[in-house]
Amino acid sequence: MASADVRQELDCSICLEMYKDPVMLSCGHNFCRVCIDRVLDTQVGSGDYSCPQCRKRSRSRPTLQRNITLCNIVETLRSTHPEQKKTGIFCTYCIHYAVPAVKSCLLCEASLCDNHLRVHSKSPEHVLTDPTTSMENRKCSIHRELLKYYCTEDSACICVSCSLAGEHRGHNVETLDEASEKKKQELRNVLQKLIAKRKEIEQRVQSLQELKGKVQEKSAGLTGRVTALFIELRRHLEDLEKRVLRNISSQEERISHSLSDLIYQLEIKKEALSRKMEDIEELCNMTDPLTVLQESDTGDLCDTEEGDNEDRERHDRLLHDGGDLDVAGISHTLLTGFSDMLKGGNVFFNIPEASDILLDVNTAHNNLQISDDMKTVSWSDIKQNRPETPERFQSWFQVLSSQGFSSGRHYWEVDVSESEDYSVGMCYPSIERGGVQTMIGNNNKSWGLFRYSTGCYLIHDNKQISIYRYLPSNRVRIYVDYEAGQMSFYDLCDPIRHLHTFTTTFTEPLHAVLCVRKGHIKISGRVRRFLI
Repeated sequence: MASADVRQELDCSICLEMYKDPVMLSCGHNFCRVCIDRVLDTQVGSGDYSCPQCRKRSRSRPTLQRNITLCNIVETLRSTHPEQKKTGIFCTYCIHYAVPAVKSCLLCEASLCDNHLRVHSKSPEHVLTDPTTSMENRKCSIHRELLKYYCTEDSACICVSCSLAGEHRGHNVETLDEASEKKKQELRNVLQKLIAKRKEIEQRVQSLQELKGKVQEKSAGLTGRVTALFIELRRHLEDLEKRVLRNISSQEERISHSLSDLIYQLEIKKEALSRKMEDIEELCNMTDPLTVLQESDTGDLCDTEEGDNEDRERHDRLLHDGGDLDVAGISHTLLTGFSDMLKGGNVFFNIPEASDILLDVNTAHNNLQISDDMKTVSWSDIKQNRPETPERFQSWFQVLSSQGFSSGRHYWEVDVSESEDYSVGMCYPSIERGGVQTMIGNNNKSWGLFRYSTGCYLIHDNKQISIYRYLPSNRVRIYVDYEAGQMSFYDLCDPIRHLHTFTTTFTEPLHAVLCVRKGHIKISGRVRRFLI
């Protein structure tokens, strides 16, 4: 009775079955990960979350902590006490009432209960197996003798006569126990691979769950700051506020949908692996070697690679490229709205921390001309009479900005309509000033977009990303979130097109860097620090 009570404690209160990947809430109650995730998903939008068992509430979605101890207990119980299945086979000799059989004798072709088994002959020719009704399959169809050997050349179970005088004469044969043990070992090796695969999927699911939580948390923070800003501006900003919040909500919904979809697919794959593991464990726990060897479709159980690369690539792509909110796009919507309001004269306020970005003539290559306002750079075949200093670029026609950023979120723009051979981007001030590695993007200290006759490319650390032949708008926006380690490039067409986001950890101040090999390019607008 006590054992049964303990067994009931290992059942999930949602699905009423033994725990699968048990996780624990802060209140101490445990559930299957899939079960509690489904319950919490139904509570999204209600304002709070609650435990299905004790109803303890929380304002934010609870963090699911894997209960390793409970997981180990469940796995141990499954492996040491597999659920007994009713065979439906009854004792041949109990003619007055049906008594479940515990063994079958292949020689007698009869099934035996406990009482008849005790008085049954113990001589070697009486072969006892688990209860079965398919005794004909255990005898040679030609010689009507018990199958005792396994022909490795023909992959067939055979009798003694087959091995001595039949069609398998002279073949390499093994006892059923030997062949069964070899096959079990192969299955155990596959089982280990499946266990490793399932663990990897669990880790990927967990990382996606964490990313999903961060996106939701970041979305909530952005929503709060945007709402506070629009309260200050009252009715003049109500339409803009609604537009921005819809933008944030749609981004969160899109990203969360992609993450939820991949999590669901991985859970399905995980369940499939678990089922394969259970099938293999069932085969490995069988005492009858013939059943193990004659089991069909074991090749499918050994397939552990199906669709794995595609899932992993999608997982990595969401983690690194597609799993975050476009803060730059949201901020652009804000700033555009502010600009429209200022032009209309409805409300007056200053956008904070807007400043000119100027070029540093002391870093300019001597074949470059810098305009008087320090915003336009032109290529010239006439060398300028400037002193050769360590700060000046020697090998490439490049120039740095005098201003750098070491914190915050900023953007600046450049007009490239008067040049077909240029590079624009950002770099550390420690970039080399001479040699091949000096060029924007040809090193790990600079990030850039460049164009020449073959098309437009984004580049960092000498790795190129092709985009398209030319920029439709001929205007480039470069956005930097220093603390987040993000640098984004945009084509200012209508609507604005996001080209690419580089992600790293910035270790030095960032300066604008321009390179022109034909015509001229111009910094347009002012450097702006985002409000949110």
